[in-house]
Amino acid sequence: MLSQNQPVLITRLDEKKGRQLRKIFPKGKYHPSARTFTLRPKKSRSGYTWRSFRVAICAAGTSDHPVAEESFATLDFLGHRPTRFYDIGVAGLHRTLRHLPALRSHDALIVVAGMEAALPSVLGGLIGLPLVAVPTSVGYGAHLQGLTAFLGMLNSCAPGITVVNIDNGFGAAYAIHRLALADHPRPVSSSSSSP
Repeated sequence: MLSQNQPVLITRLDEKKGRQLRKIFPKGKYHPSARTFTLRPKKSRSGYTWRSFRVAICAAGTSDHPVAEESFATLDFLGHRPTRFYDIGVAGLHRTLRHLPALRSHDALIVVAGMEAALPSVLGGLIGLPLVAVPTSVGYGAHLQGLTAFLGMLNSCAPGITVVNIDNGFGAAYAIHRLALADHPRPVSSSSSSP
């Protein structure tokens, strides 16, 4: 990939492997909270250009931050402009409501939540933007390693919510990236691969 001047993003990387990669590729960057490693060649090539989306990343609780950070790092790597809105879960709905004007100023939302995962339904009912929901494996008792949150999101009353798999912050970010490509695709050459 590097020999072809392609940028590199590695996800789900533990700290030990991240440090090892930094020794091999000192220009790379390890993001411990996101568990990602990024490396950009001096001249990076991509087959497309796209409009850079402003994306609000909303996390219900502090336990959801690693998944939200994976989304943040991926969006940043892909050239978008993510903004963090953390600790705005339904247990403190007043904090969520206070951020509504700022959330509405974005192009799309990624909403990360565990437990019963009510936050995507709440925001989906209040904000008419593309919304990608990410269930996390956070919870107590009958959370079933995130299956409870996953099923709650799939059964949301708010129409049009896109749901990715459990703990899949990368997938949520890439879903938003696909929206950006569809919004403004411009192939550079027919031989180029997609970003």
